[in-house]
Amino acid sequence: MGEFLPVVRVIGLVLVLFSGTMVLPLAMSWALDDGAQHAYDEAIVLTLAAGVLLSAVTWRHQRELKVRDGYLIVVFSWALLPLFAAIPLLIYLPTLSFTDAYFECMSGLTTTGATVLSNLDRLPPSINVWRAQMHWVGGLGIILLAVAILPLLGVGGRQLLKAEAPGPMKDTRLTPRIAETAKGLWKVYIVFTLLCWLSFIAAGLDWIEALIHTFSVMGLGGFSSHDASLGFFNSPAVEAVAALFALLAGLNWATHFIVWRQRSLMFYLRDPEVRVFLLVLGASCVGVTLVLRLYEVYPDFLSAFRFAAFNVISMATTLGLVTTDFAQWPFIAPLWMLFLCSFITCSGSTGGGIKMIRAIILYKQVFRELIRSLHPNVIRPVKLGRETVPNNIVFAVLAFAFVYMASLVSLTLVLVASGLDVVTAFSAVVACINNTGPGLGQVGPSATYAVLTDFQTWVCTFAMMLGRLELFTLLVVLTPAFWRK
Repeated sequence: MGEFLPVVRVIGLVLVLFSGTMVLPLAMSWALDDGAQHAYDEAIVLTLAAGVLLSAVTWRHQRELKVRDGYLIVVFSWALLPLFAAIPLLIYLPTLSFTDAYFECMSGLTTTGATVLSNLDRLPPSINVWRAQMHWVGGLGIILLAVAILPLLGVGGRQLLKAEAPGPMKDTRLTPRIAETAKGLWKVYIVFTLLCWLSFIAAGLDWIEALIHTFSVMGLGGFSSHDASLGFFNSPAVEAVAALFALLAGLNWATHFIVWRQRSLMFYLRDPEVRVFLLVLGASCVGVTLVLRLYEVYPDFLSAFRFAAFNVISMATTLGLVTTDFAQWPFIAPLWMLFLCSFITCSGSTGGGIKMIRAIILYKQVFRELIRSLHPNVIRPVKLGRETVPNNIVFAVLAFAFVYMASLVSLTLVLVASGLDVVTAFSAVVACINNTGPGLGQVGPSATYAVLTDFQTWVCTFAMMLGRLELFTLLVVLTPAFWRK
């Protein structure tokens, strides 16, 4: 048991850091006198006390973290943080069940945006800020934040970053030291956040609404302060800002960091994911627009394009904010949008899904096998740009794709067996495992996940965590081999 004490120590430090994220909504609640102050007071005290206690009793147990430690810290942190994040909601909304509160906060921290709450317009501003801020914190990863700070406390971060970072090439570093990498990514993240917030204000939102939706957009989550989501504002300018920054957040943050450091936009063009990302999104926006005009859903092309472009970008990038109930569109349109969210965002982005880089590798591997069937002796490596992808990465991507499909099918069958219809079950699993938010059927864009039973809610909660940790990080910890000495 003693071998896990260093892991407990780090989790305690993470909780101490996490308690600090509640200071902003607490300050806003006091400044606005919105009646939720006591919820944050108690939440901060409980979270901080738990973190200090865990750190204090294990303070002497320091050692270099192993790979297995990194997996444990990430998994248990992501399981515990929603528990403490739910405290303000449970205190302010006493009728909210623990299951629903935990689901809401898991959805927030995993940047899924699926909600069980309604009457959002009547919630105190600080509660909506807290919900959206969870997207922002979870977007780049609370563990990545810890990696930048914990080295100051004698805790190495390489194993944490390897377990937390999205994408198949986890060992790639941007700077010689892992803490510098984390700090560099957070600096870029904060700068983009400020730009998004100022852009929303310029588009006509007040500073609180702008802050809430900035947190959601930058984390590519879907929490809003209105039941009608972004459609409440009915503003093309607001939609344009959200779509633009959703596109930026859907790109690799490492690429943003390199562009920032090198002061050259050419690195965007050199990124093998960016071209495919923009091409598929552009074609999809045009295609859905044509479908809407063909079925005369909107009276003119510009109206159809406005609603198609925003909702396609929002769903594809796993943002999940909506401006209309697209479930009422011809079925091919929302089905295609749900398919896009499975792969469109780039590795190293705040989005979910299998990531564009894996989709490209899968496509090229399929093409390579087709060529081999015609020419068995040909040697045709898989390439990304000018770089050859090692076979071990190709095999890892194939394994990831298999586990991804198996997870979709298995969890869908579980929900169907629990009583959900196939459309609702499948779309809920896709939306949760890809961290997108709105699904179809009973969990469509005009509904909430409150219609689910407690069992179904826990299945979706597991799917959100599974998707956020990119399958293997969570599944590895659940295997018996992981726990053998």
